[in-house]
Amino acid sequence: MGTSDHKPALAALLTVCASAFVAGTTLLAKALGTGVLGTPLHALQISQGRFMFAFLIFACVAVLRRPTITRPALGLHVGRSALGWGGVTLMFASAAFIPLSDATAISFLNPVIGMMLAIPFLGERVGPWRIFSAGLALLGAIILMRPGAGAIQAGALLAVCAAIMMGSELIFIKLLSRREKPFQILLINNTIGVILASVAAYFVWQTATPVQWIALAAIGALMAAAQTCFVNAMRFADASFVSPFFYTTLAFATLYDVILFNVIPDAISWAGAALILISAAILAWRETRR
Repeated sequence: MGTSDHKPALAALLTVCASAFVAGTTLLAKALGTGVLGTPLHALQISQGRFMFAFLIFACVAVLRRPTITRPALGLHVGRSALGWGGVTLMFASAAFIPLSDATAISFLNPVIGMMLAIPFLGERVGPWRIFSAGLALLGAIILMRPGAGAIQAGALLAVCAAIMMGSELIFIKLLSRREKPFQILLINNTIGVILASVAAYFVWQTATPVQWIALAAIGALMAAAQTCFVNAMRFADASFVSPFFYTTLAFATLYDVILFNVIPDAISWAGAALILISAAILAWRETRR
């Protein structure tokens, strides 16, 4: 990565914005999957709506911008899209079974997975400060999981699988970002994703209400915005630096619960969120000094 492309502060800001959007998609997915907005929709159908509307957004932008598609690495794109679709679908499914904060906390083990995989597959160096910061964030996530309080159940296992898939996806995103432009990556990813999601959703399809269609469209729009922020963030910093900032999604999920459902976090929630935010602040400070 050249000096002109190394902008850790901008990468951190873009990742935090992506986290806010991702938390919004999970919140809407939970509402759709638990019957808050009508007859519950299957996670596969919710995931299909996410990819379909995100694809329509990027397709419209492509028509206006007329980008040049330059020799895409289709193998990497297929791998990234399959992992992304699987991770998103499992995350949406887990949110229907366990509290939003628990699902978010468990699934966001994926930055640690991404950081660890970045060492052998991307050749990135992970120094003691990054390891300490990731460990602190992981501790915060574990606190929010409330071990021994019944969090480890079917929904939690789905979230763990989602974390593994999304953590692995980070490696594919970084590899693609080294050779292709961000918009090309996003357009191809959502094209492949909507095909995979539509085939899977066919077997569980049910007619959605107008309100549910609006929620599905919002999920697609929010995810498109999140992807745009994150793919660009990966251009300006190492994956091992960017990944821990995704833990701020926990803070956003908590905030949304307070605003929309009047769910007040308890002391455990505050403690876990504080550790995660402190870890991100330490990492940003250290990277800027370096």
